[in-house]
Amino acid sequence: MNCTSKILLIFVLLAVSTTAENKTSIQLPSPETTGKVSVEETLAKRRSIRNYQSTSLSMKDLGQLLWSAQGITAKWGGRTAPSAGTTYPLELYVVAGNVESLEAGLYRYVPVSHKLNMVSKGDIRDKLSIACLGQQSVRKAPVTIIIAADFSRTKKRYGERGIIYVYIEVGHVGENIYLQSESLGLGTVAIGAFNEKLLKELLKINEEPLYVMPVGKK
Repeated sequence: MNCTSKILLIFVLLAVSTTAENKTSIQLPSPETTGKVSVEETLAKRRSIRNYQSTSLSMKDLGQLLWSAQGITAKWGGRTAPSAGTTYPLELYVVAGNVESLEAGLYRYVPVSHKLNMVSKGDIRDKLSIACLGQQSVRKAPVTIIIAADFSRTKKRYGERGIIYVYIEVGHVGENIYLQSESLGLGTVAIGAFNEKLLKELLKINEEPLYVMPVGKK
């Protein structure tokens, strides 16, 4: 193969790689850092909501929710929720069934780039509901955020004590999603009742699922 052919091959491979990335990686709208609803108001109105309208969720709202949970807020990598020793053991997975301009499927949130990476295509809300012991809020919500944890990230630094810190951290993140949902006129509920084995198989993950949070318009 001559030099010209090698160069052409490199360009082709780069083009294929870029195309593949574009198909599986979705840039989310930039998050807002100011709002019209005060923290005090969201605290006063926050409730667990299990019934949602059938309308779709916007990409803007989805991006804002994910940013509130694990978004980057400092140049050194600090996030919206505190983490013991900045070990950041949590991963966010998104089951999208009715989101504007987003193909139904399973996604993973990437905080550093504020993107969604597609894990698999297709509406899996029915299967997710089964894994969550038949809860209808999961089946009917336009989107569900699953918070999972890699405990080893925190245990490497704190030993067995790190397990406690991970559970504390998921509480921080869950409350952020609650308050952000309220400020956007959305409802959510933190679900801890699910079959871990079925849920991990459905999501194709090794991390441990801790919270399932369906979100929709109230």
